[in-house]
Amino acid sequence: MQNDFSRGAMWRNILKQAIPYTVAQIVQIMYNVVDRIYLGHLPGSSGLALTGVGLVFPIVALITAFCNLFSTGGTPLFSMARGAKEVNRAQKIMGNTFGLLVVTSLVVGLFCYFFRRQVLFLFGASENTYPYADAYLRIYLIGTMFSMLSTGMNGFINAQGFARTGMTTVLIGAIVNVILDPIFIFVLDLGVRGAAIATVIAQFVSCMWVLRFLTGKRAILTLQRNNMHLDFVLVKQIVSLGLSGFMMSATNCLVQVACNATLKIHGGDLYVGVMTVLFSIRDIIWVPVLGLTHGSQPVLGYNYGAKEYDRVKSGIRFITFAGIGITVIMWALLMSHPEAVFSLFCEERDMIVAGVRSTQIYFFGFFLISLQSVGQSVFVSLGKSKHAIFFSLLRKAIIVFPLTVILPQIAGLGVDGVFLAEPISDLIGGVACFTTMMLTVWPTLKKRNEQ
Repeated sequence: MQNDFSRGAMWRNILKQAIPYTVAQIVQIMYNVVDRIYLGHLPGSSGLALTGVGLVFPIVALITAFCNLFSTGGTPLFSMARGAKEVNRAQKIMGNTFGLLVVTSLVVGLFCYFFRRQVLFLFGASENTYPYADAYLRIYLIGTMFSMLSTGMNGFINAQGFARTGMTTVLIGAIVNVILDPIFIFVLDLGVRGAAIATVIAQFVSCMWVLRFLTGKRAILTLQRNNMHLDFVLVKQIVSLGLSGFMMSATNCLVQVACNATLKIHGGDLYVGVMTVLFSIRDIIWVPVLGLTHGSQPVLGYNYGAKEYDRVKSGIRFITFAGIGITVIMWALLMSHPEAVFSLFCEERDMIVAGVRSTQIYFFGFFLISLQSVGQSVFVSLGKSKHAIFFSLLRKAIIVFPLTVILPQIAGLGVDGVFLAEPISDLIGGVACFTTMMLTVWPTLKKRNEQ
């Protein structure tokens, strides 16, 4: 079982990684979205439970950011080391990533717990929504380490070619969550606390599955205790490359905070709830492109490490055309049935009416997101950390964040201005990232292949 990505058609190798990853991510999203659907239909909450849990999203994004800081830095380095047959280095990368995830999960989890009231009000909570947000967050934070380890270390399963096993990691957690959610929420009448308990149990089960595989006999390269001692030279390399993934999630957290705070001013709790649903819809319809581009990373990284530059170019062409096609289809489906999709998440008629209009604005330029995703993944796969970091910052921090604050105050746009910031960033950020990738990476691959 060599799992050699330098053999066979690139598109086939990418799909072998991407399809299980996509299925896993769909299930992972449903893992969280099911909570929101159940809570959106919670009797007597008038949508406040859904809005309250939506206020926790920025904290979840922050936890994800630190997870990505190490996992999206460690796994490409691991793939390149494997492609170059540097086994000891690859195992040390995996061990150091594990150590970083453990330490960071403890620090972030404890900080968010002890300062949760201040953080939630900063993120847009009101006296009406805070009780729901606090009830969910207090329990959710217990599973911080389980969440970060299962997500962060699962990449090393995929990077070794065991995409189906990586998919199973998420499937197990999702199935547990989906089964336990209605039991804890409705049967035991625990409401938002029940949703959080189900999530933590599911995260624990997923974490145990990942660690059992990586320390077992099936793994090509195993997780070993002696490799967990932090090598600061290696840590610097992991963090440097992982900053792109960190920035994407951290700026996502920043944007969610700005959206919730601005919507609270211009539209109240109703529109904070609408944004909660829009984030959920975006998570779902973005999954196929995310799966395609993330699934390509170990394949591109392995071939780059093996100096198979023509194969790298072939892989980039494939994910570009496939990504554009997928996003156009998803965009068209959503735009033709916005009310049906929005109604899945809530029963409040006022929220549905507001949500349909907001959906049409927010997702107007969605089909352009594939360009950002492709360019970003290529930069990460080939170790181009500076480019990856810059374009992570460009789209969210430099474009979306200021527009979210400024546009609502221009020409009476109000809440529409908040939703309009996203398609503008899809256009500018996507085109800039992809164009730069083609102007910098492509000529370099061609030149190295000719040498």
